[in-house]
Amino acid sequence: MTKQIFMTRRIPARAEEMLRGAGYGVTVSSKDGVLTRDELKKALAQAPYDAVVPLLTDTIDADMIAAMPPSVKIIASYSVGFNHIDIPKAKERGIVVTNTPEVLTATVAEHTVALILTLASRTAEGDRFIREGKFVGWEPMLLLGTDIKNKTLGLVGAGRIGSEVAGILYNGFGMKIVYYDTKKNEALEALCDAKHYTTYEEVLAQSDVVSIHVPLLPATHHLINKERLALMKKSALLVNTSRGPVVDELALVSALKAGTIRGAALDVFEFEPNITPELLTLQNVVVNPHLASATEETRTKMAELVATNIIEHLSGRTAPNALA
Repeated sequence: MTKQIFMTRRIPARAEEMLRGAGYGVTVSSKDGVLTRDELKKALAQAPYDAVVPLLTDTIDADMIAAMPPSVKIIASYSVGFNHIDIPKAKERGIVVTNTPEVLTATVAEHTVALILTLASRTAEGDRFIREGKFVGWEPMLLLGTDIKNKTLGLVGAGRIGSEVAGILYNGFGMKIVYYDTKKNEALEALCDAKHYTTYEEVLAQSDVVSIHVPLLPATHHLINKERLALMKKSALLVNTSRGPVVDELALVSALKAGTIRGAALDVFEFEPNITPELLTLQNVVVNPHLASATEETRTKMAELVATNIIEHLSGRTAPNALA
């Protein structure tokens, strides 16, 4: 019997090409947008699927896993993050969970650097200024930004992406690198003369730019809160391309309005897709709609990984990115 794959949303065509090439049937949700819980449960009941491909926007909790047909053998998420999936419950059902790591490291790092430069140079504000018809000519004090050359970058999390960001800014801008991580990154220290600190607070207090690169875990929820924002320099910039709930958005709004920090750039949001309304009223905030991995090359590589994980597992081999 032909193995069947269900995708909650259309992803780059490469995944379907690989799966169909392996002899599998592929069904993609026809809805233009995120499926509701009831819609997803109904869709899963339509066929004895062998694999399910969700996105970060799909909550695959214990209830949703229970609703999956017994035939499901793998949940191959089209994402690096996996906090939207109840991995222990999947394991109980004998379902393997996979993700798509590593292929987006350089892309997310480049996007992070772009946000830092945009925020520091006030480029987004300048764009709005012109579009609103306010530009009447050069002015010596108009939208003055801040240099990042030779200043201090603080990494909150020094894994693959954080290390890539550090490499770009160390080599390209001469930034000093300090970081907090649960373990020392000796490769980063050798590459960038980076200094490891044992607390978040030490990194936040020293940094001119703080870039967040941690997974969303109970321990990292609201990691950046009122108390920690208060430790930062008034001239500091905060950039988050990791997970939205790592930052307490209400505390961030208060800090930005009070001048506790200079500015923030966010690619992810605490209540995504909803955004704390006051963030959108502040000129010292740059916002992006979760675009950090959004290049044709990277999203296609992610699709390839999804297909590879499924093909390997359903063929009786080990999926290269198995989490459970």
